[in-house]
Amino acid sequence: VQLQASGGGLVQAGDSLRLSCVASGRTFSSYAMGWFRQAPGKEREFVAVIIWSGGSTYYADSVKGRFTVSRDSAKNTVYLQMNRLKPEDTAVYFCAVGSSYSYLYSIRDRQAYDYWGQGTLVTVSS
Repeated sequence: VQLQASGGGLVQAGDSLRLSCVASGRTFSSYAMGWFRQAPGKEREFVAVIIWSGGSTYYADSVKGRFTVSRDSAKNTVYLQMNRLKPEDTAVYFCAVGSSYSYLYSIRDRQAYDYWGQGTLVTVSS
């Protein structure tokens, strides 16, 4: 499975961006597709996830109410709509696929994901 993330850029605080992540490769099936981010000098952290079957979504507290994750099953694509962006949202954003439910890790843990995209940089100026 290959993941291609796009949509990052330089915006001002309060602006919006929409990230996309397209999955391709062998017959695609996943349990969940998630978004993580990594700011300079910090650990990669969970942002949001959508459960492929059913569409349930979960968010980090820091983005809840501002970010929305969605999917287009026909296009094997997941989106992250980011509104009211803040300078602290500046990071490289990664999409990831969890192939199956993990009994060991939470859906918010990096270890629950099998495939990762290359990342797209989001910079929010104040």
